[in-house]
Amino acid sequence: MPLDAALRSIPLFSQLREEDLERLARAARDRHCPRDTVIAFEDDPGDALYVIMRGRIKVVLTSEDGREVILSTRGKGEFFGEMSLIDDEPRSAHVIAMEDSELLVLRREDFLSCVEEMPGIAVGVLRSLCRRLRRADDLIGGLVLLDVPGRVARLLLQLADENDGTLVTRDLTHHTIAQMIGSSRETVSRTLRSFANQDIIETARRSITIKNREALEVAAGKETLGRVQPPAAVPETPGDRAQVHPFGRRRTDPTGQHSPGA
Repeated sequence: MPLDAALRSIPLFSQLREEDLERLARAARDRHCPRDTVIAFEDDPGDALYVIMRGRIKVVLTSEDGREVILSTRGKGEFFGEMSLIDDEPRSAHVIAMEDSELLVLRREDFLSCVEEMPGIAVGVLRSLCRRLRRADDLIGGLVLLDVPGRVARLLLQLADENDGTLVTRDLTHHTIAQMIGSSRETVSRTLRSFANQDIIETARRSITIKNREALEVAAGKETLGRVQPPAAVPETPGDRAQVHPFGRRRTDPTGQHSPGA
């Protein structure tokens, strides 16, 4: 597929004129990133916008003892790196390829030139930033207000809503889910088993199907309490109270003790 046609399939560029797409295609360059490649390091200068043409990446923070918290994952059609280009600050997190990925790289000067001359790109970037801010608010609220089953439930609902509202098709391990919600793999495994035993979800090798969305929404604190009995609580492991805050700061657990951040 010609590059300008591939760009047309990316939501950020879908409203551009043909001549603008052609110019963008000339300015961009391809980059292949094998699985587990570190694409960008936290605190590096932001010198490019990256558009995911194939594959999946994760945006992560790490603590001094090596623990990792996944802030978000992004797949085909999504982009990253725009924050540093806009505010001229260093990158705020590491970006790592979760699988073999093909990226389109737009250098700072080309990106800023396109933003000035193609208003559609600026509007697309702003809309994406607003969506990410809303997700960040949701994540912070979940970490403060929800127990581990509630955080797992909220994540499953979010991932299902990216598909058809019922099916989670991403190939996520229990360890990855734990990194995304600030918990331990053991507690996540127990939570998923509990949901499955209550017939709320059905798990398969590479997918999770939501069978009782209403019950999952109750667990996630989605204002449906009173109509469905909340799922049974899952005991936490000691590590569940000492996770890295998703923004690399020290957080206080319910006992009042501080846990280390990045």
